Amino acid sequence: MKVNGFLKDVLGASRVTKTRRDLIASGSEKNIYFDPIREVAKELHPEKTEVKVVKVEDVSPTARKFTFEAKEGYKLPPFQAGQYVSLDLQIGETLTTRPYSISSAPFEARTGEHPFFEITVRNGRPGIGFASSWIYANVKEGDEFTAHLPFGQFYYEPLRDAKNVVALAGGSGITPFYSMAKEIEHGTLDMNLTILYGSVSTKDIILEKQIKAIKCDKVRFINVISGDEEYEGEKGFLTAEIIKKYSAEDTTYFVCGPLPMYNFVAGELKKLNVPARRIRMEVFGAPMNVREAEGYPENAEPATWNLTVLRGIDKTVIKASSLESLAVAMERAGIPNNTRCRSGACGYCRCELLSGDVFVPSVGDGRRWADKKFGFYHACSTYPLSDLEIRIIIK
Repeated sequence: MKVNGFLKDVLGASRVTKTRRDLIASGSEKNIYFDPIREVAKELHPEKTEVKVVKVEDVSPTARKFTFEAKEGYKLPPFQAGQYVSLDLQIGETLTTRPYSISSAPFEARTGEHPFFEITVRNGRPGIGFASSWIYANVKEGDEFTAHLPFGQFYYEPLRDAKNVVALAGGSGITPFYSMAKEIEHGTLDMNLTILYGSVSTKDIILEKQIKAIKCDKVRFINVISGDEEYEGEKGFLTAEIIKKYSAEDTTYFVCGPLPMYNFVAGELKKLNVPARRIRMEVFGAPMNVREAEGYPENAEPATWNLTVLRGIDKTVIKASSLESLAVAMERAGIPNNTRCRSGACGYCRCELLSGDVFVPSVGDGRRWADKKFGFYHACSTYPLSDLEIRIIIK
């Protein structure tokens, strides 16, 4: 069986042999059941990775790229182009987590003297994206973080996806496609990638210089500008007409950007009769205003409710706003409850609803059928409509 670059380091026989040899030499081998599959799982999915910032670079007037290396005693796990990292953040009195697509290529985390990964963060507008704004304004070289990676299913799979991929990006949604483009150029990802990147102005195109520096005939980059009348290239939005222009007969579409762009692009792909199996959409976080989400009760006014949280034998009653998710309410109260995607997809913040009424946006409801049947919810995508009582798993 041929092993690709993604798994080469963690499946190396020398590492497994050395570990077993060490156990034998110490006399402990007879008392310890050595499971090589478990060892590989630990390499692929470590509980945490302590990292430090080694470089900060502006990549547009409103975006910065942050480079991380593993601290001594830790190793960066392998990931695939398009996956994301979750960072633990202490912002004032709030301890929270935020997911960010990895914008560097997978090969850069497993080769060279200083393996690294990067994220690219855009400065949020006032009142929106407070974590991204905090990172943009405050994080500097030498700062240390706890990271959790890799996560996400937003990557190319040749058994499922067409050889030709059209990436539809908006805003900071360009970041996973930069990772894919670099991996293609390196020769460790075999696909044809056309990036259609929607921006308002030619003066603020994230990672444009870096993407245009990629020299590979399998990668094309096309800007689509909506607000610059003097621009001579593709103008307007990512319409069905533009998408069709750059599509092959058999194409898979990857979509990453803000929620309004998702909704618009979904309609345009529907006009082209693109089957659902050929559309891949990245998770996009909580809605800016949950009251505007489809299906939200029309008579539900903004309110603050009592949220009773059970953890083992501990019971805590906190306040929860109807406009914020249960995960946010618990973070504000200092109650630990792991979150990773913050989009209702991964299930790390899973909790059991014991009493009360809640709302879950259909777009962010990634629960399995059994969870829906037996009353389990993802706290990051669940909003209170009354006083609630929930049970969370102690971690």
